Amino acid sequence: MSLPGDIADYLSVNGEAVRDSLIQHLWLALVPVVIAFVLSLPLGWAVVRFGWVRLPILAVSSVVYTIPSLALFLLLPGLLGTSILDPLNVVVALTVYSLSLLVRSTADGLASIDPAVVASATAMGYRPLRRWFAVELPLALPVVLAGLRVATVANVSMVSVAALIGIDSLGQLFTRGFQLNFYAAPIVIGLVLSVVVAFVFDLAIVVAQRRLTPWTRAGASR
Repeated sequence: MSLPGDIADYLSVNGEAVRDSLIQHLWLALVPVVIAFVLSLPLGWAVVRFGWVRLPILAVSSVVYTIPSLALFLLLPGLLGTSILDPLNVVVALTVYSLSLLVRSTADGLASIDPAVVASATAMGYRPLRRWFAVELPLALPVVLAGLRVATVANVSMVSVAALIGIDSLGQLFTRGFQLNFYAAPIVIGLVLSVVVAFVFDLAIVVAQRRLTPWTRAGASR
């Protein structure tokens, strides 16, 4: 049997289950990144603004990222009081991982801003909050969004690990293929869909960066 025929046959029988797993995968991968991105902005600012918090925050974020994802998925139910099959465990775990990456990239992006630019904005009458949103954050965005791309793609991959504890995602296509000794169709479908999801998310961030930071294109074209 040809591989495309196997895939078509599998989708004709299990298409609805694959669709549901894809939707769940998208949700579990995207929500933690959004939460972590929002939280990383004030934490990254604090790292740059208060030198004494830089070492502990970055050290903790580095240590947290070394914890195996499966171990964290199994540990969180006891800490949160949730069931082992609650998707909240995955959301919290991936938020922690994403935050550990994004805090560093946000701090690096803010630290890369020329102090003379900040001083000029202050001299022009920009108050701290307005200066943050109008000057500092836009200038830091290229570095911040580079970190966001890494965190997003990593999340798409790590969500699949949650299938090992029974959480519905594209990872269940991998486990189902091995359990049924039916290697071709479900595993290929899961692999292709995971790559497509990661590519689409990454492309969306690239497009957003180009629209939000047009001056970087102008500088690169010179």
